[in-house]
Amino acid sequence: MITYRFPNKVVLVTGSSRGIGAGVLTAFARAGATCVLHYWDDPAGENRRDAEELAASGAAPRPLLVAADVRDAAQVEALMKQVKETCGGLDVLVNNAGIIRDRTLRKMTLDEWHAVIQTNLDGVFHCCKYGTEVMRDGGRIVNIASVAGLVGFHGQTNYAAAKAGVIGLTRVLAKELARRQITANAIAPGMIQTAMMGEVKPEMLAEYIKAIPAGRFGTTDDIANAVLFLASEETNYVTGQVLPVTGGWV
Repeated sequence: MITYRFPNKVVLVTGSSRGIGAGVLTAFARAGATCVLHYWDDPAGENRRDAEELAASGAAPRPLLVAADVRDAAQVEALMKQVKETCGGLDVLVNNAGIIRDRTLRKMTLDEWHAVIQTNLDGVFHCCKYGTEVMRDGGRIVNIASVAGLVGFHGQTNYAAAKAGVIGLTRVLAKELARRQITANAIAPGMIQTAMMGEVKPEMLAEYIKAIPAGRFGTTDDIANAVLFLASEETNYVTGQVLPVTGGWV
């Protein structure tokens, strides 16, 4: 069994107050990293409560809690400066923050289109742009894309377009950042058991499970293990790649 260790490494996981992000952050904390727990401070305060509960649970000991709207470039720039000032720099950036607003093209509103593109694609661009300014040479970028960005699903023109964009962005970053020995890779999760799955209709979930050779939905641990692999020293010659974590679905 391979055990990855990240002592003296600063890791920022966007959207890490719950779901996949929380699972990834917790895995890095167990591996000895200094963790930055990011959340969007929504009007209802739910994300803040989740972030504070995760921090208090001890799953990620004494993480730096930072709030920022990834859609806002100025907020992201300020976030990265805070990481630099507090932690001395950044070693691993995991772009996980994302939303879904599923609807067929005919019924999708412009607001639903823009909300997903701005969060899931613009947000990744902002975090990569300003994150690399404070990232140490030899760092790692792992972008959470989606199997939807590879094959597309009914009712997800906005989500599939954003995630396909993330994949393209990742491949370009790998080339541009290679001179600094920074790798950039993407993970394309399949159906993962998180609260976001609750937004998918039960009849659709039933069809999805039939199509997954592994016979089950994925877990946040499945994604966290893949992220740690791509963030490790052992993968310093792996860059510009997309790793599907789908149970054989794609």
